[in-house]
Amino acid sequence: MNPFLDPFYPIVDSVDWIERLLPLGIKLVQLRIKDEPDDSVRRQIARAKALCEKRGCQLIVNDYWRAAIDAGCDFVHLGQGDLDTADTLAIRKAGIRLGISTHDHAELDRALAHDPDYVALGPIYPTILKKMTWAPQGPERIGEWKKLIGERPLVAIGGLKVEHLACVFEAGADSAAVVTDITLNADPEKRAAQWLAATRRCG
Repeated sequence: MNPFLDPFYPIVDSVDWIERLLPLGIKLVQLRIKDEPDDSVRRQIARAKALCEKRGCQLIVNDYWRAAIDAGCDFVHLGQGDLDTADTLAIRKAGIRLGISTHDHAELDRALAHDPDYVALGPIYPTILKKMTWAPQGPERIGEWKKLIGERPLVAIGGLKVEHLACVFEAGADSAAVVTDITLNADPEKRAAQWLAATRRCG
């Protein structure tokens, strides 16, 4: 198991979700807030940080790197679009670790130029989360990416289900990111617990 990147990587869009999932024993969560005022984002990041610290859970802040620095967070995730405006030198100067999304070889080259602490690859399977320019990568691409990124952890994301985990980890992923399979489930806590148990078996 990677020392800082748990094999179960839930991604949620509000601190309320974090509060719901923490009692299950999750050790990693990404807060990905979209289209909210800056003051709301900053309040949620501060609250999420406090909650995660209390429970011994690694918080990763998506996109809002300035707010993450100001809040004293220690991990940020950037998409390729975020890289256009992010000051990665400032992020590093603040002692913050960095994860970067990739979808093709050009994006991987760009990501590696920033020396990330982990690389994410997606979508592995068809996803309903957002419109994707890229076709599903399939688990075979995971092995290719793992060879290219060296010792860095690899996060698989996009359309993942619990049933995919054995295949995804066998292909070389270190962590499996999940969004809608939990947040759109009729019983999110039960589904998250299933994910947690399955990643402990497979990861």
